[in-house]
Amino acid sequence: MNKAFVKESSDDADDDLDVGQPAIPAGAKNYITPAGHKRLRDELLHLIDEARPEVVRLVSWAASNGDRSENGDYIYGKRRLREIDRRIRFLTKRLDLAEVVDSSKQENVDQVFFGATVDYSTEDGEVHTVTIVGVDEVDLDLGHVSWISPIARALLKAKIGDGVTLHTPAGPEQIDVLDVRYPAAG
Repeated sequence: MNKAFVKESSDDADDDLDVGQPAIPAGAKNYITPAGHKRLRDELLHLIDEARPEVVRLVSWAASNGDRSENGDYIYGKRRLREIDRRIRFLTKRLDLAEVVDSSKQENVDQVFFGATVDYSTEDGEVHTVTIVGVDEVDLDLGHVSWISPIARALLKAKIGDGVTLHTPAGPEQIDVLDVRYPAAG
């Protein structure tokens, strides 16, 4: 059968899924910080205005070279174009559902809400710091955890000095909230 009548790949079914990105719980809003919203919007604009047109030019040039079945530039370019289009659709959906929460306007600064940076201690005396952010902003190297993560769920609505129970695979663990901070208005 001619390749023109066969799908190039079977990844069309999961076109809008972005591998490695967590799903937003059903019925929940896609909370995001202003910085996270800007980063996603900037990535989307870069893909639309720069990356995609560049790949389209490459694919067009490669297609003009003749036989496409063994043309690496054409095949790779088409694959890259699908990846870019998939990411554009994903970002567009996420940004459409996003609800930006400016935590610098939080009035209860001694209580943990979305956007808070929290210092807590574990039962063995270790002190940890986490910042509660949106699902698209998670960066464990920076201590940014999703608001749907177990640690964030345990900390949400706690106040400075409260002890809360964190449910871990090893069993429940008691943690104490030492400090809560929010970003300065700006």
